[in-house]
Amino acid sequence: MKEFVWFDIGYTLFYLNRENAYRQALDEMGFKVSLEKVERGFHLTDKLFMREFPGLFGAADAGVYMPWFIGRMNYEIGIQVDINLIIKRWMKIRNEQPRQWEAYAFCRPVLAELKAAGYRLGVISNWDETAKPLLEQFGLSEYFDTIIISSEVGVSKPDPDIFRIAFEQSGSSPEAGFYVGDNYYDDAVGSRSVGMDCIIINRFGNFGVEELKGCGIIPDIRGVKSYLEWMS
Repeated sequence: MKEFVWFDIGYTLFYLNRENAYRQALDEMGFKVSLEKVERGFHLTDKLFMREFPGLFGAADAGVYMPWFIGRMNYEIGIQVDINLIIKRWMKIRNEQPRQWEAYAFCRPVLAELKAAGYRLGVISNWDETAKPLLEQFGLSEYFDTIIISSEVGVSKPDPDIFRIAFEQSGSSPEAGFYVGDNYYDDAVGSRSVGMDCIIINRFGNFGVEELKGCGIIPDIRGVKSYLEWMS
């Protein structure tokens, strides 16, 4: 029986306001691409970078890899456009948005349901100093017993030490824990290295993660409770 459910932050509890902005930037530059195609292009490129360049998203400034990332994403959606121009236009649109990150609308109800069912909840995330204010801003902090952020503890997933710190601070154990994240190479590899079960969030089924074997996949955190019940 699992007692403690741990969550990642990005694309598990929150998502970036990026796809609509990118589609708008393309439109302004004369490229008519559907939002669905842009979403799938970002998703596929995210998963490729997670697989081929583990740790890059958390360790490097976005300016280091973004031209590379967007070039690959444009290839996936089948367009050829000046990388510097599209990034400049895209970032202008994004910077005009009131918020960069949004919480999924279902987060609060799901977390409340898990708490009501008797689970203790926590966060283990590779993030900077904005993590806790972001959780507080969207009213999610109240649901978590323990919040472990890489920038605060000096170690990042998949290093097993970040999970050990979480167990120490929470008084929990790997056997009693269950991890929920979107990056197999950080989240599943890291949690499994300390003996904790996990599941991967992938909203497009196995699209982009076809290489994964022996790892449960659900589209979003609304599937966590039923998966835990199935496990028990």
